[in-house]
Amino acid sequence: MIWKTLLVALPVLLSGCVSVTPPEPLSTRNSPLTQGNVQMNIRTGATTKAQVLEIFGAPNVTTRDGQGREVWTYQRQAQVSQQSSQEGYWNVLLFGKTESASGFETSSRMITLIIKFDANDVVSDFNSRASNF
Repeated sequence: MIWKTLLVALPVLLSGCVSVTPPEPLSTRNSPLTQGNVQMNIRTGATTKAQVLEIFGAPNVTTRDGQGREVWTYQRQAQVSQQSSQEGYWNVLLFGKTESASGFETSSRMITLIIKFDANDVVSDFNSRASNF
């Protein structure tokens, strides 16, 4: 009697829902150029060119404004795509059910930072803008 019960119950106990977590991104690299880093690290009248280079790296564009001040422009864009799928199967004796679901999501982010330096290579003004779409 116990063996018959085990033979009937074992497939039910071994079958169940399978849950798969979405895969992690292939790369976890992040740019240090974020709104938070800009606000935490750049201080008008205090931050030097060397400090800006150390924090954010080389700028995308360097120019001079109408007053002859050096202007550095940083611009970073990222496109994030993620795909996930789930499959599951459960069985109750001879009846079964399979389920599957999948999804794809993509978004873009952009940040622009413009920094002006005075004659002593210290930040005289800066402006940043971030957008997500």
